[in-house]
Amino acid sequence: MSEPADLAASPRDLLRGAAAVFGEDEIAAWCGDLLAARAAFDDPELPSLLWLGGRVARWELEREAEPGEDRYWPRVWGARGLLYVWRPPVGGDVVAGLGDPAWRVREMCAKAAALRELGEAAEDLAYLLDDGTPRVRAAAARALGAVGEGEHALGLRDALLDPDEAVREAASRALDVLRERLDRDV
Repeated sequence: MSEPADLAASPRDLLRGAAAVFGEDEIAAWCGDLLAARAAFDDPELPSLLWLGGRVARWELEREAEPGEDRYWPRVWGARGLLYVWRPPVGGDVVAGLGDPAWRVREMCAKAAALRELGEAAEDLAYLLDDGTPRVRAAAARALGAVGEGEHALGLRDALLDPDEAVREAASRALDVLRERLDRDV
C-alpha cells in the first residue's frame, strides 16, 4: 500500500492525505478498528501506520516489542485520527477507548468525545475525573463541558480541588461551558 510523501507532516495533513488516497469512510473505519484493536497495525492489507503516526510510526513498525509490552501507540493514533476524519459508527469505539489501560488512549478518546460531541460518553468521562493521570482528568473535564449534563457538574466542582492546576483550570472552564450550553446554573 502507499505511504505518505512527507512523514514529518502534521497529523491533520497526514490524515487529509490518507483520506484522499483511501477515502474518508475507509480511513475513519480503519482508525476505529485500530483504536478497538480489531485491526493489526502492521497488516500489509491495510493502510500503512505511517499515515497516522508519521515518522514516529516508522519506529513503531520497525522495533521489537518487549515480551508482554502493550503497544498502545497505534490505538492512540487511531483515536487521534478520529479528530480529523469521522463517521458516526466509530463513536462506540471512542467511548470504549475511554476505558483503555493506556492513559494516552484514554486522553485522546476524551478529546475525540468532546470534538464529536458524543453524549453517550458522559458517564465514562465523569468516571475519568478520578483517573490517576492528570492529563486524562483534564481532558475528561474539558469533554464534560462539551457533552455533560447537569448531573456531571458535581464531579466538575470536585475537580476544582484537584491537586493538579491544569485539571482545576479545565474543570473551571468546563463548568462555564456547561452553564452556557445548558443555559442554567449548574
